[in-house]
Amino acid sequence: MPKNLLGIDFGTTALKACLFDENGNRLASESAQYKLITKGEFIEFDAEEFFNILSATVKKITDKFPVDALAVDTQGETLIVLDKGGKPLMNAIIWLDNRAEKQAQDMINHFGLEKMYNITGQAEIPAGYPAPKIQWLRENKPEIFDKADKFLLLEDYILYRLTGNFYASRSLYSSSLLMDIKTGEYSKEVLDYLGITTAKLPVLTESGTIVGEYNGIKVATSALDQIAGITGAGVVKEGIMSETTGTALAVCAVCSKLPPYYEGLKVSAYYVKKGLYCLLMWAPTAGAVLEWFKNNFCENLSLKEIDEFAEKVAEGSEGLIAIPQLCGTVMPENNPKAKGVFFGVELKHTRAHFARSIMESVAYMIREYVEFLGVNVDEIRSMGGGARSALWCNIKSNVLQKKIITLKENETACLGSAIFAGVGIGTFESVEKATEKLVNKNLSYSPKQSEYEKLYSDYKKKEKKIMQIFSEE
Repeated sequence: MPKNLLGIDFGTTALKACLFDENGNRLASESAQYKLITKGEFIEFDAEEFFNILSATVKKITDKFPVDALAVDTQGETLIVLDKGGKPLMNAIIWLDNRAEKQAQDMINHFGLEKMYNITGQAEIPAGYPAPKIQWLRENKPEIFDKADKFLLLEDYILYRLTGNFYASRSLYSSSLLMDIKTGEYSKEVLDYLGITTAKLPVLTESGTIVGEYNGIKVATSALDQIAGITGAGVVKEGIMSETTGTALAVCAVCSKLPPYYEGLKVSAYYVKKGLYCLLMWAPTAGAVLEWFKNNFCENLSLKEIDEFAEKVAEGSEGLIAIPQLCGTVMPENNPKAKGVFFGVELKHTRAHFARSIMESVAYMIREYVEFLGVNVDEIRSMGGGARSALWCNIKSNVLQKKIITLKENETACLGSAIFAGVGIGTFESVEKATEKLVNKNLSYSPKQSEYEKLYSDYKKKEKKIMQIFSEE
C-alpha cells in the first residue's frame, strides 16, 4: 500500500504541516500561528501549548487522510525543562532569549572558542544556546535546576509527548553545545562543566529513526529546521548548495570535512549525518529590505509590478548601490551598528532603480557568502519568497555565474521531515534516494555574460568603506 508521510515544521512563531504521498505530491496542509511571551529580556512560551498546537494540527490532517508516519523539525536552541513526572518546570526558554549572556561569556573564558569549535562545530557561543541557559538555571534558579529530570529541546519534547520516549536528533543538537559534532555523542567535558549527566538528556539518534507511535502513526526523528529545509531542497551532497531569500538570508552548503578553526571564524558547522556537515551563513535582512521598500514607497504596487519596472533598469542600477544591512551584520563580520545605505543617489534615479539595487545587493551578499565558504558548487537551489521573482533569480545567476534552480515544493522543511519519516518506515532506502525521487525542480536560470563581475568588485570596495564608518561609531 502507498504510504502517506506527514512533515511538520515548528518555527519560532508558526507551525506548518504538509502531508505528502510517497511520490512527493502534497495531499494536504495546515498551519497555526502563536505569539511568544516577552518579559523584558526573557522570551518564553508555554511548553504544554507547543504540544497542544501540534496535536490539534495533526488531528486536522488525520480527520481527512490516513497518515503512516510523521516527523517534526523544529527551531533550534529552545530549552524545555521537565520534572520526574515529565511535566515542564517552567515556560520554555526560546532561542531568542539572551538572559544567559554572562554564562555564555563564562564558557568562552573556560573553554576558549577554538576548543568549543573543535568539540561542537560552533564558531561562537551565543547567550541563546542551551548550554549557557542550563548554566543560568544552575546559578539563578537552583530550585528548578535541582528538580530537573530532563533538559530537552523542542523536538525532543514533542517526541516525548507523542511517544512517551526520550529521543533526539543529532542534527538539532548541533547548536546545543552539548554534543561532539564528530562523534555525534554528548561531550562529557561540557556536561561535567554544567554539572549534568547523560541521564538528564534524551538519547541521540540519526534523523529518520523511528522512536515510537502516536495514535497508530509511526514517529521518526527529524532535524534542525534549516537541515530539514535543505533536505527538502535536495542539498544532501557536495556540489549543490541552497540560498533562501526570505525575510532574512540563509546560505547553506554541505561538506564531508569539518573546516579547520582560525581566529575570527564566524561560520558554524551543523551535523547532518556522520561524515556530513552543513555550513550555514546568514544575514538578518534580505527580502525584508524589498518588503520595507514596497510598504513605504510602493504601497499600491504588488511585488510582481515592482519586478516589471525594475527589469527595465540596466545592470548596476545606473550607479545606485544599496547596502541592505537594515538590522546590522552578522557574517562574515559581526557589526550590530551597521545600517542600511543607498549610495550614489542622483536625480535620474527612480523607484525602479532603488528596487533593482536592493535585488542586486542581496545577490552580492550571496556571492560574498559563497566565496567566503570556499565551496565548489555546480548549482544553487533557490528558496523563499525571492525564488518567485524571475528577475531576482536571473540577477543572482548572473552575479554568481552559477545555475539557479527553483523548486516545485516551496515548503521544503515539511518535505524534508516527510522524507525522514519515509526513511524511518522503510519507504525510502536512504535520504539521498528519497530526494532523487521527491525533490522536483521547477525553473532553471543559467548565467549569461554581464557587467556584474566589475559591478560586484565596485560594490565590495564601497561596502568596505561604508561598513568602516559604522565600525568607528
